[in-house]
Amino acid sequence: MSGLLALLDDVAGIAKIAAASVDDVAGQAVKAGAKAAGAVIDDAAVTPKYVHGFSAAREVPIVMKIARGSLFNKLVILLPIALLLSAFAPWAITPLLMLGGSYLCFEGAEKLVHALSHHKINEPHLQATAEGGAGLEEERVRGAIKTDFILSAEIMTIALAAIPNGDAIWMKALILAVVAVGITVAVYGFVALIVKADDFGLHLHERGGPAAGLGRGIVHVMPGFMKVLTVVGTAAMIWVGGQIVIHGLHVLGQHQPYDWIHGAAEVAAQALPAAPGLAAWTTTAFFDGIFGVIWGMILIPVAHYAVTPAIEAVKGAVGAKS
Repeated sequence: MSGLLALLDDVAGIAKIAAASVDDVAGQAVKAGAKAAGAVIDDAAVTPKYVHGFSAAREVPIVMKIARGSLFNKLVILLPIALLLSAFAPWAITPLLMLGGSYLCFEGAEKLVHALSHHKINEPHLQATAEGGAGLEEERVRGAIKTDFILSAEIMTIALAAIPNGDAIWMKALILAVVAVGITVAVYGFVALIVKADDFGLHLHERGGPAAGLGRGIVHVMPGFMKVLTVVGTAAMIWVGGQIVIHGLHVLGQHQPYDWIHGAAEVAAQALPAAPGLAAWTTTAFFDGIFGVIWGMILIPVAHYAVTPAIEAVKGAVGAKS
């Protein structure tokens, strides 16, 4: 009997440890996911355009295809790479974060330039193809998954950087897996709701009755909501990208403009004693965003006149050899 009680006590102890580990994984996953907010918002803002022009019946299946590709990107490709970096090259995490942050600044600044110049962004994978509807759908999905890969890489790198260094490799793997699945479900579930909202509103309108007005309201509001979502996504990209680059410079020993912005945030907090945290956060986000815009504007000509030609030259050389 005493042996059985001892066994049950051991089982209870193991269960408590397991429960604490689950709570720790969940808590750290939430914190790590929150750090990647800018890339997550942009992911949600970018994806709906890939279903534009298709019948209502194909919208959700296309979103699901992109979601499956996103999960593959995160779990099969990026998670092992993140764990290898953490184990063998932790020094590379900050430079990679800065590279990803620079990409966010570049993308955000380029969207800003296109919006101000009223030029439509020309994306080849959003154009019609000779294969017809099925070929266009597959091309759209491939293009979306390629775009998702870049954003997913940034999300996973930010999440990895948010995990304490002392955590075991299995704990990091669990946290990253939870972040990957949680963010993918949240983003593409939200996207599915967005792309079907106007159809739902039209359905309510056609049914008539008390809900008809609500349906008309949904149909009327959705175009404006999509524009707002795009603006918020672009602003989040620029803000988070600037923040990542500034913090990376600080970690690598270049303490400006990090120290200056930190000082400005403290001054703002003292000037607004009723809400010091809000004042400090707003000030920091504002100057991070200003830096992100400037850095992104600098990177636009670099990307167009140096990086892109270099990539095309490498592709041409590889193609010539094959």
